[in-house]
Amino acid sequence: MPKVSAMGVLRYCLSVLAAVLATSAWAEPLPREDLAHRIVPPMELGEAVNDQGVYQLLNSGGAHAGYVFETEPMAPLPGFSGAPINMLVTLDLDGRFLDVQLISHNEPIFVSGLPERLFYDFFAQYRGHSISDTLVVGTPYGGATEGSSLVYLDGVTKGTASVRIAHESLLAAALQVAREKMGGVSTGPPAYPDPTVDEALTWDDLVEQGIARRHVMTNAEVDAAFAGTLWADDDPKARADPDGHYIDLWVVDLGPPSVARAVLSERGLKALRDFQAISETDEPVLVVETARHGLVSEDFVRNTSPDWISAEQGGFPVAFRDADLFIDLHRDVPDEIVDAVDFGAGLILRTDRRLGFDPASDWLLKVAATREHGMFQPEVGTVMVDVPYVAPGRFFARPEVPTPVPPWLEALRGRAVDLGILSVFLVGLLALLGPGMARLSRSRHFTAIRLGILASVIGFVGWWGQGQLSIVTPLATLRAALEGGTYTFLVYDPFSLMVWAVAIAGFVAWGRGLFCGWLCPFGAMQEFAAHLGRLLKVPQIEPSAVWDGRLRWLKYGVLASLVAIAIVAPAQLDKAVEVEPFKTAVTTFFVREWYYVAYAVGLLIFSMVLFKGFCRYLCPLGALMAIGGLLRGRDWIARREACGSPCQLCKVKCAYGAIKPSGQIAYSECFQCLDCVTIHDDPKQCVPLILAAKGRRMPGAAMAAK
Repeated sequence: MPKVSAMGVLRYCLSVLAAVLATSAWAEPLPREDLAHRIVPPMELGEAVNDQGVYQLLNSGGAHAGYVFETEPMAPLPGFSGAPINMLVTLDLDGRFLDVQLISHNEPIFVSGLPERLFYDFFAQYRGHSISDTLVVGTPYGGATEGSSLVYLDGVTKGTASVRIAHESLLAAALQVAREKMGGVSTGPPAYPDPTVDEALTWDDLVEQGIARRHVMTNAEVDAAFAGTLWADDDPKARADPDGHYIDLWVVDLGPPSVARAVLSERGLKALRDFQAISETDEPVLVVETARHGLVSEDFVRNTSPDWISAEQGGFPVAFRDADLFIDLHRDVPDEIVDAVDFGAGLILRTDRRLGFDPASDWLLKVAATREHGMFQPEVGTVMVDVPYVAPGRFFARPEVPTPVPPWLEALRGRAVDLGILSVFLVGLLALLGPGMARLSRSRHFTAIRLGILASVIGFVGWWGQGQLSIVTPLATLRAALEGGTYTFLVYDPFSLMVWAVAIAGFVAWGRGLFCGWLCPFGAMQEFAAHLGRLLKVPQIEPSAVWDGRLRWLKYGVLASLVAIAIVAPAQLDKAVEVEPFKTAVTTFFVREWYYVAYAVGLLIFSMVLFKGFCRYLCPLGALMAIGGLLRGRDWIARREACGSPCQLCKVKCAYGAIKPSGQIAYSECFQCLDCVTIHDDPKQCVPLILAAKGRRMPGAAMAAK
């Protein structure tokens, strides 16, 4: 079989990419019929409102009740498979989550690993929360929750990174819909009356400062408003007294305590305070009409929305309703206002600030001026009277918006202790394999030290830290590059990212060996299996040099196949990457479907008879690491002229077959076990050193070290 260099393999893989590369686009919105059956009755799916998969939500009466949308068309953040996680979100008109359903995903940890129901269960936590809430995934930093306005959603152990990606995608899509379709819904905390502001105010002060706002409309003005309509002549009182007041309206926001004290008596103030103690987020507004029009019709029912009064802020409706409160005014309030209240022409209205009303910003009170035409079943005509109002901002405060830390920082905080331990472990390992390598390889306890490190890799890096690297991550990165996506999914798993960083840095110093020989949990398991096989005296097999050379190319074929699948059939990738047993052996602790467990255990048993056979012949990640090893800047394993010719001791002892007959190291196959370094530096094992000590020369070889 002709020899092919690692660079040739790289060119081959790139040619495969070029052959299958096609322009990719994010998924189109699903057809309407695929979404309609997901809506929970009595709600139903309405008409589409744009081409990004946003639909109206209709209630049982067919009225517009909210919005339904997919997240993928608007926020296609790639997950760990490289594909976005698609969710169906249902929001009501106030910006509350009615439902969140998982439609599709290819997250490896949930496809075949952790129970998928855990992923579905996570989304149930959104119900009842609002887009104005500051939602974060995880637990409070430091464990404290009191006084925090953050709303924490429980993540999924071992799947938190995928969950965080889904959460960011969901919020990005929901806020986009809120901005475009629900502009009246606040996406942040509203202003609220500041209880610390204490001013001594009188009714005259309120009038002078515009806090008590008066709006007058004369009979002549209302006549002009109805001119040319069916109702133009239906108010003889207006024609008889054109200068008389048709509407004489007073509006006062009673939310600020200083204002309430200037308007209400002690009894009225107590009633208001009792109400505010129960309805902490409601803003009370006093409305009094002292002229002939009135505030409500004869059909008005207390504690409901007034039929003649509405409000608007920023072009969007504000939901006012009667607070059904006892109104007893301060003695300084003018008698005509007090009399109007006594005759039932006064109301304290309420609206929930969480639904978008900002009491510190301009808003309009809208009063319907009505007339009737005809005696039997009269026709009612209406003109709207706008009463502008704004309360001084000094009476209000805005809660400090809790800015959630970036996802990458939240992930770092969540694993701060693990990352600290991992940092110490990696620094120590690099010190041992770098400046301390000679001392380590000469130690008579070298095997025990190595096995101790590998045990730590299995227990801490693998099972505890979930730091088993996988070909899934490079393939997801490839998809993100081809499809114009982002690479933010990488920062959601800082533990693995740190292992990746050290492994990639190791390419320059040692080639693939740092990760494959010292940091791969499943590789460590195979090494322990091999030691167990020797202890049990299990017969060993070793392919001939010819077959060994052929079999080594299998892993490059597996890698190329996975790259092709990632591009042309990404939906099949989650199954194809199961060629790696890492998820079974490390992520799920061998708790999976029996065939996955049988495969992983079978590979470990195979390692008892063929040293690390999976690593040498099948591992696609190992193939990628070998290609990355082309970055190696030096030949770090010392050789002598006698190595290979005539001395073959290192080659014979190398369990990986990474030493050529010439004595040169095949770094693309070297796992950095240091066995040959141990022999090279040991005067009791290295044949040239033994002969040199006896004053003899290796036949046909010089003793000068290369």
